[in-house]
Amino acid sequence: MIAIAIQRSAQWAGTIDWKNLALKAVTQAIRQTPHGDLATDAMTVEVSVKLTDNDEVRALNAAYRDKDKPTNVLSFPMVQPDMIDALANSDDGEVLFGDIVLAHGVCRAEADTKQIPVEHHAAHLIVHGTLHLLGYDHETGEAEAEAMEAMERSALAALGIADPYRPVVNMDEV
Repeated sequence: MIAIAIQRSAQWAGTIDWKNLALKAVTQAIRQTPHGDLATDAMTVEVSVKLTDNDEVRALNAAYRDKDKPTNVLSFPMVQPDMIDALANSDDGEVLFGDIVLAHGVCRAEADTKQIPVEHHAAHLIVHGTLHLLGYDHETGEAEAEAMEAMERSALAALGIADPYRPVVNMDEV
């Protein structure tokens, strides 16, 4: 079973049920992997999702990645990828799986550029972040990046969200 702990800054206010969106995105991301059984196991797998501002993400990015700029999403796994299969042996039936942090300003700007709702882009970033928690990495090679993108596409399709990697068509140029 997947559990979501969510923190949200005022910038993320509105009518969107961010906790439910995060739960669906994390669940679908996990289902695309060989670890799909984590989504239905009796054990609780908790993912923390923090929806915050650019300044906080910039500080985290500088501290943990030596990149002094905001980025759209950061992931902080608490379980090593080679230990995921052993999670069923947890003592209390609950595992803190990791943290995903999104920057509102970056997310909003990217959604505007792609001409999509911010909640669709946030769902994509949460799927992407979840795959990082599971050990997937798009920066280690083209094959890994393509595999990760395929899982993202499948997870988002299951959520009714269009392919985020399709080219944006500017109707003014058609």
